[in-house]
Amino acid sequence: MLNKLSENILDKFSMDFLRNQVLKNAYGNDDTPIAALDPRVLLVWYLFFGLVPWFVNDLPFLLGCFVLVTITTLLAKVAGLVLFLFGLGVFSQTGYLFLVTLLFGGDASAVAPLLVLTLKVATISLASITVFSGLDPDRLSNGLMWFGCPERLSFSISYAYRMLPMLMEEFQNVLLSFRLRGNPPAHESLWGKIRYLAYQIKVVIWAFYPLMLNTAKRSRTTVEALELRGYRYAAVNKEVKKIKLSTLQIRYDDWLFLAISALWVCLTVFVSTLL
Repeated sequence: MLNKLSENILDKFSMDFLRNQVLKNAYGNDDTPIAALDPRVLLVWYLFFGLVPWFVNDLPFLLGCFVLVTITTLLAKVAGLVLFLFGLGVFSQTGYLFLVTLLFGGDASAVAPLLVLTLKVATISLASITVFSGLDPDRLSNGLMWFGCPERLSFSISYAYRMLPMLMEEFQNVLLSFRLRGNPPAHESLWGKIRYLAYQIKVVIWAFYPLMLNTAKRSRTTVEALELRGYRYAAVNKEVKKIKLSTLQIRYDDWLFLAISALWVCLTVFVSTLL
């Protein structure tokens, strides 16, 4: 039973599974309602839900914001791996504090302040996931450029997303080279599977430096190709920037999204004043 369970866990967290999850999160959300919105609207929406919760301690208001950003995250169809990392990150930030409080003699009175902190971190994290994981990289970079961000910054964001398939492919090649030259431990028994998992973690750590060197070499080739095509001139040319940003257009769905969000926030404020 334990062997079968460990095999299922190892199969779920295989390299192919991780690569598919990363690529799905970067390129597989083009048909979602969130991806269809104007990036400028989403960035303004994110500024509110990424900053305001830090300065509010009202529990009903934070709970209402958390429910709203949870709905938007579901609409963005974020990959399961990202949601798993989100849950793990939230627990590592706040959940362990509650356990430590109980361990050193605390009581249930510590739940309320920890719940407020957890809702703050979770709301801001889900708002970030909605915008930066649910939006197309090119549209995101165009939105940042429209707000006056340097062109190199916006290009770096879109280029980083484009590098994801190359990065995952290079990482898999490095892992395969280690497997060809290495001698992994037998993993028929439960103890063998634990040793095999530790061996896999060690190989991943060893693969970091060759991965970075090979990726830097490919990035240099890409940069040289961009310079040959006149990228430096196009980056500062106003006509090129105008043509690139001409695709941005605020439509009815964008105004509806902002209106629903504003109405939801007003309702949470009204409920919090009644309570």
